[in-house]
Amino acid sequence: MGNGMPLHSPLLHYPTCLNQFSPAEIEAVYRAIAERRDIRHFLPDPVAPEVLHRLLQAAHQAPSVGFMQPWRFLRITDPALRGTLHQLVEQERLRTAEALGGRASAFLQLKVEGLRECGEVLVAALRDEREAHIFGRRTLPEMDLASVACAIQNLWLAARAEGLGMGWVSIFDPGQVRLALRMPAGAQPVAILCLGHVAEFYPRPLLETEGWASRVSLAELVFENSWPAAPAPSQG
Repeated sequence: MGNGMPLHSPLLHYPTCLNQFSPAEIEAVYRAIAERRDIRHFLPDPVAPEVLHRLLQAAHQAPSVGFMQPWRFLRITDPALRGTLHQLVEQERLRTAEALGGRASAFLQLKVEGLRECGEVLVAALRDEREAHIFGRRTLPEMDLASVACAIQNLWLAARAEGLGMGWVSIFDPGQVRLALRMPAGAQPVAILCLGHVAEFYPRPLLETEGWASRVSLAELVFENSWPAAPAPSQG
């Protein structure tokens, strides 16, 4: 990776190992990872039912701590309910802008969701009665949330492989969404997922293109054996 070679380059060499996928299959996995994008612009074309089923099946094959499978997916087919979710997202978008202070104007210019345009809307949620699952959660109870994130990522990568875009919307008040969807006590929405056909996939993450942030170098994120020491304060 140090030479800048993309992860899905056909020049990479793969050693022989047990049950190895073919080089083309391996490349396809890395390509889906590298080309996955958080999509905000959609075409209104419907998603074929069999494709949606495959995507949800991929999500359901995600790893989960203690095999608790805490994910639940709500498919939003009622236009009025989709409108309600859009209103809740818009309310939180304005609150977020206010909280950002000096960056409010730049934030408000960003497109943060595609709820009104996408072919499918799914809400990924944590199941209720999660406290009964202790395996893997006694000291890290948030691992159920991590498991749901794995399911969302599975769905995201499968969607990219199918030529569909997906956007993860997190700008909403969980309590309000829970009430709108009549979720039981203890259940919690994690993400509103916009899914559908697109005219194109962004060449780079949209927030990077818009100048909101840039990707951090991998070298700054990987440590060996211990956390690096903080630099000494300047004596200037």
